[in-house]
Amino acid sequence: MSDRNLLRFLTCGSVDDGKSTLIGRLLYDAKLILDDQLAFLHKDSRRYGTTGEDPDFALLMDGLEAEREQSITIDVAYRYFSTDKRSFIVADTPGHEQYTRNMATGASTSDLAVILIDARKGVQVQSRRHAAISSLFGIRHAVLVVNKIDLVDYSQVDFNRIVQDYRAFASHLSFKSIIAIPTSARFGDNVVSLSTNTRWYSGPTILQHLETVDVESDLQSKPFRFPVQLVNRPNPDFRGYAATIASGRVHCGDPVVVARSGITSRISRIVTADGDLDAAQAGDAVVVTLADNIDVARGDLLTHPSERPQVADQFAATVLWMDAEPMLPGRSYLMRIGSQWTAASISLIKHKFDIHDLKPLAARKLALNELGFCNLSTARPVAFDAFDDNRETGSFILVDRYSNQTCAAGMIAFALRRAANIHREPLSVGKSTRASLKHQRPCVLWFTGLPAAGKSTIARLIEQRLTAAGHHTYMLDGDNLRHGLNRDLGFTDADRVENVRRAGEVAKLLVDAGLIVLCAFISPFRAERRAIREALGEGEFIEVFVNTPIEICERRDPKGLYAKARAGVIPNFTGIDSPYETPDAPEITLLTTQSTPQPLADEVIAFLDASGYLQLQS
Repeated sequence: MSDRNLLRFLTCGSVDDGKSTLIGRLLYDAKLILDDQLAFLHKDSRRYGTTGEDPDFALLMDGLEAEREQSITIDVAYRYFSTDKRSFIVADTPGHEQYTRNMATGASTSDLAVILIDARKGVQVQSRRHAAISSLFGIRHAVLVVNKIDLVDYSQVDFNRIVQDYRAFASHLSFKSIIAIPTSARFGDNVVSLSTNTRWYSGPTILQHLETVDVESDLQSKPFRFPVQLVNRPNPDFRGYAATIASGRVHCGDPVVVARSGITSRISRIVTADGDLDAAQAGDAVVVTLADNIDVARGDLLTHPSERPQVADQFAATVLWMDAEPMLPGRSYLMRIGSQWTAASISLIKHKFDIHDLKPLAARKLALNELGFCNLSTARPVAFDAFDDNRETGSFILVDRYSNQTCAAGMIAFALRRAANIHREPLSVGKSTRASLKHQRPCVLWFTGLPAAGKSTIARLIEQRLTAAGHHTYMLDGDNLRHGLNRDLGFTDADRVENVRRAGEVAKLLVDAGLIVLCAFISPFRAERRAIREALGEGEFIEVFVNTPIEICERRDPKGLYAKARAGVIPNFTGIDSPYETPDAPEITLLTTQSTPQPLADEVIAFLDASGYLQLQS
């Protein structure tokens, strides 16, 4: 394999266009299937096949039982094979719209896209979507396979029409080369050998093109990028940094800089399992040691001082949303960029893309499989290159904090310099000093629950008791903030996210002032409550779940809101037509059906006292 260059490619397109059949046929005609695999193919074809007495070549790729029974591809099936001219890794990706995230996974590591189109159906929405995703993920070479050409009597007219339609659409994309090939994957026309059924076609077969296409991205000529994956300390005398070189070359003695901090040093050794090297290049997995004992941690990016990447905590990026739950601006997600993890949020959706022509459309959120151009903000500065300059250091994923599922993939366009001259100003008086003057441990008591659960009532009683005891408090109430700070927000899910985010920022400032802050908000989503917890110090966030059944809330209904929501007058009402996500592990749960507000307030105060938040006045 090392003697032949490797081509990573994927097959994609609309469902049932013949992607798996094409790869199976290619392997079969190129005599790359072992005898035992061939025996299983014939056996499985009799059980699952859809081609009569002929082998069903799709079964070579469709490994899941559900795929074989439904004749679709669900997961990404990877297959390694090689010919005398080249080695290949093919990702056979699903065509169904709900599995677009799987297709994006295959595109993220591929150099070429084989895009199949059914000759009877022409260019479909999913064909366009997969082409756009391939282009956005940095694939610059495409093979347009007009498959099932036998079902249109090998018509050159139909072939030319599809190619013309596709090239018109693809002119908006960033492909450097597109070659179109008429095929019948089932019968092998133009897969490995040229077909006599398409004498009007004079181009290469699919295999011939895959063996000869030049897709070298020339990563070695790009600037040196070393994303530290592990700090290696086998003994006190050795400190090395392990990673796979993302791009460029490095030699012993070369100067390097930690991109985010700007601290410089030199490469003293390049270590591998087979011994030290004088130099290494893109794709090599190595451990490097530095001449100086500087601060380098997992997630840091080592580069040459003269070719540094951008470092910013705000940037614009194209985002592919891959979660059934829509993306909401302001919500905090986890971002992985290179080997670094950090909290991040999408601060603004500038527009989403019309998948048919990639024209911008107005949008306030992104739904499953939608593409958008967004501004993002990270909790700390990250080092990156523009995706067009370096796929390895210009891409990222977003992970849902609650489900831990990958919900988006992104490609960075450029840094936002609007905050480049803004720095945090050090304060001469710190939180601990303010707290000690008040003889208390500052914290946030975050009351959450359904509308009319009793949050504000209980919080007011607690504040009265604490103030009477000489403690310094402040109460933030959802309704009060909507009269001022949050008066511009409505009650959509996106506005609720922003409402709670702003309240959390204010609460954090008040904690820094040394106060005990009581926050009474419905705050229906776990993600936002968790983000506020993580933004505060250890033990500074106390979640108080005011657990009141909805039927009791409706009976109370002091503002008549439930009745209006039931009548359809108030849309997006929490508990009726907008969800409320109960806390998983709140510090305090108040059961309002078993007690009146005053004893519940006493319960919270007892918790504060027992946990050391309340100290006696001196």
